Amino acid sequence: MLIRQAEARDYREVYELVKEAFIAAEHADGNEQDLVEALRKGGAFIPKLSLVAEIDGKLAGYILFTKAVVGRKEVLVLAPVAVKPAYQKQGIGAALINEGHEIAKKLGYEYSLVLGSELYYPRFGYVPAASFGIEIPEGFPPENFMAIRLRDDAELPNGSVVYAEEFGI
Repeated sequence: MLIRQAEARDYREVYELVKEAFIAAEHADGNEQDLVEALRKGGAFIPKLSLVAEIDGKLAGYILFTKAVVGRKEVLVLAPVAVKPAYQKQGIGAALINEGHEIAKKLGYEYSLVLGSELYYPRFGYVPAASFGIEIPEGFPPENFMAIRLRDDAELPNGSVVYAEEFGI
């Protein structure tokens, strides 16, 4: 498996991959692929944190981290992690998350937030975001709104989250 930065030539395939990955997901609204397209065109997009997993020359997974703000600190938001159904439960999502975290650290980011499964994301070090003083957005289940400190020397962010406008939050 090769994990690399997504390129313009991948965008159509990424769109279809995300759509396929979320078609049967429990907590999906069916628009995840459109969100990815919108985020890619917005100011919160970070090309180095738009990653694909490639197996035998075909895309098997995708991950995107975008900019957000907590208080006055810039943080990342992880959304989405998408793996084609045929490749799920084979460690591709985990590999993408781990590689994304490593790149994010090198880029100087200190925190990543995620709204996701309280059973899946803790294995990567995500804990309830409130434990860092991050306010839970209205309507978000506290157990599903999580954060990870990417750098040991990171100061606590404290405050409410301002997401990229494309999220509509």
